[in-house]
Amino acid sequence: MFRYARCISVTSGADLACNIDPYTRPINLVVNVHPVMNHTDGVPSTRRTVLTAAGSGLAVGLAGCMSDSDELPEPVSLDDGQACDQCGMVNDQHPGPTGQVFFESHPPDDERPAWFCSVICTYTYRFDRENEGEEPIVTYLTDYSDVDYSVDNGDEPMMSAHLSSDGYRNESELSVVVGSDVYGAMGPELIPFSNANDAEEFANEYGGEVRSASDVDQELSDSVRSF
Repeated sequence: MFRYARCISVTSGADLACNIDPYTRPINLVVNVHPVMNHTDGVPSTRRTVLTAAGSGLAVGLAGCMSDSDELPEPVSLDDGQACDQCGMVNDQHPGPTGQVFFESHPPDDERPAWFCSVICTYTYRFDRENEGEEPIVTYLTDYSDVDYSVDNGDEPMMSAHLSSDGYRNESELSVVVGSDVYGAMGPELIPFSNANDAEEFANEYGGEVRSASDVDQELSDSVRSF
């Protein structure tokens, strides 16, 4: 007897009819991708893909494909000597916000995210991988609305680091302060908050402007690096 599930691709709007055999027989997934507009020439395109996976653990190479009951991968703690995948610095040896990104197929070890010593490294790496065709599933950044942070007010004020997995929040839920006087591991930094009022208060005290984290693009990221 087969069980049936309905799957939705969060990036393409695809409907998947999933025939699942609980006795580890092969699983046939028929993916009907709705017509989408090609943004380069405005021509609709349609694709039908058949994927086969063995067992109940599906490894589907389609960006953002998950069943209704699936959840996004959870953030991990970065306090165990992990080295930044962008610059190689050890994450727990530096101040400031950090980040992590889960991709569809990169890094090759798909059981962990790519992790970073700073928000700037997070975006730099993610944009470079996207330019190479990689598909990010979710980006997590330190949420300073959810931790008891401090600022080391020296000649170059430094934001405290918080590396426990429960200190991260999905980028889509965050605002960032751009252009403040507070530094992170790589110098000028984007400081994330899930509470927009917290971000405004921080900007009033330390300078900068508040932007939605989802609006950060490669141009903005590169401009912060050049401050």
